[in-house]
Amino acid sequence: MPLAFHSLSHGNVAFGFFNIESDMLLLEKYFFFSTVFCRCLSRYAHQADNPPPTVFLPGFVIDLPENIGDLMGAIHGIRYTGFIGDVYRRFPFPGDPRDFRQNPLGADSQETLKSLIVPYARGIDIPMAERADGYEIAIGDYRFSRSSFHQLIQYVWKGGYPRWKDNLQPDYVQAMKASLLQSRRHMFDGLD
Repeated sequence: MPLAFHSLSHGNVAFGFFNIESDMLLLEKYFFFSTVFCRCLSRYAHQADNPPPTVFLPGFVIDLPENIGDLMGAIHGIRYTGFIGDVYRRFPFPGDPRDFRQNPLGADSQETLKSLIVPYARGIDIPMAERADGYEIAIGDYRFSRSSFHQLIQYVWKGGYPRWKDNLQPDYVQAMKASLLQSRRHMFDGLD
C-alpha cells in the first residue's frame, strides 16, 4: 500500500506498491516497476561523475486523477475505477488479511500490468537526478531531501506496507541494497 512521504516540492506525496501481486510502484501520477527503480539506483550508485548524469526510469504517467482510480474502493471491492480498479479486478485484495504480503515474484505480472495501464497512461522516461551535492534528489516533478529519499528506498527494501511475503526480498532488491551500501555517492550516506 502506498504511504505518504515528504517531498520538498509538493509536501506529502503518495509512493509505493499498490497491489501485492505486482511490483509496480506509484509516485503520485507516475507509475514504474520496482525492478526498473532498483536497477536505475544500482547504476546510479556507481556513477563516477560528479554530479552524475540524469538517469531515466521508463514508466508511465496518468495525467487525470480519475484515470488513476480509487485504491481504497478497489481494496474493499466496492469501487473499481480507472487503472487501479482494473488491476484489482485482475488481482483482488486477499480475503484473509494474513495473506496481505507483497509478493516477491510480483515482477512476473509486468506484462499484464502494462496491458492494463496503456488505456489510461502514456509512456514516459521519468528523469531522476541528484541535486545539491547529494542532499536532494528529483524524480520527475518531485524533489526529496536525502533523508526522505532514503525512506523511499527503505520502503522498497522492506516490501512496502505490508512487507515482503515470508520476508523474502527479490534478487533485484538485494542487488540494489548491496550497491547502495557500497556506494561512495553522498546521496546514499547514512543509508542503512
